[in-house]
Amino acid sequence: MDRKKADKVEKIRPAGREGHRRRLWATGLTVAVVVAALVGYWAYRAAADLPGVKLPDLGNAHIQMATDPHVPYNSEPPTSGPHLPYIAPWGIHTAPIVKELQVHNLEDGGVMVQYHCVTPCPDLVAKLTEIVRRYETQVILAPYPGMRTRIALTAWARLDAFDDLDEVRIVRFIRAYRGIDHHKG
Repeated sequence: MDRKKADKVEKIRPAGREGHRRRLWATGLTVAVVVAALVGYWAYRAAADLPGVKLPDLGNAHIQMATDPHVPYNSEPPTSGPHLPYIAPWGIHTAPIVKELQVHNLEDGGVMVQYHCVTPCPDLVAKLTEIVRRYETQVILAPYPGMRTRIALTAWARLDAFDDLDEVRIVRFIRAYRGIDHHKG
């Protein structure tokens, strides 16, 4: 083969180990890009499919008493913001829990399941009780007088409110947010 053709062949196909390394590097880079794209896509889909409405995080400042002045909460029931330095016991409550106490439970990875009935609703309360009893910790059931809906689910900076009992929706919300600690710095 003449010299010009030999030079062209070498430029197109690097010889020996150097060429092999370049192909391996290019293959590795391609695989890394594809994996990163897939991970990004699945992370986006997971975040997009989270239950409830995401609300702005009002921080986690401690106050000493529920009557201490603080910034107003940005939702009813609250999902973040100033709170007392202790938590309410996990489980079933028959009396409302003050907002400033609820928020600390949410910060500690808790989920609040709250209800409001204009007239007595023992069937609803019994079904909600059955659902909440499945979890030893980090879930609370309590009444919340004055809510606009019959049922509200809250977690840190998340709220889902609705009127008709939907066990699948409630369990999905609890599974998505229960146990996620939100203490900062």
